Amino acid sequence: MRKELQTNLQYVDLLNEWDPFHLKNGGYETEIADTIQAVHELNNPSKLAKRIQAIYEFSFEKAIPMESCLKIAEELLTIKENESCSL
Repeated sequence: MRKELQTNLQYVDLLNEWDPFHLKNGGYETEIADTIQAVHELNNPSKLAKRIQAIYEFSFEKAIPMESCLKIAEELLTIKENESCSL
């Protein structure tokens, strides 16, 4: 499996586990796709956290606390960093 695809699947798994609105059965496909795009564009945890908060707030009309967004942003960027280090 291509490394980039494997990394994207790690992002998907992490974001599905996060489940910020406790939907239990997923339901975040669009938000996950947008968040993965943001991970590819951004390297700053704060900027990524703000983007994640905006993505989910746009869809669900509810804000996720910034601390939660920052935590998931840092985890996503750790995956990204590990992927780039192993090339």
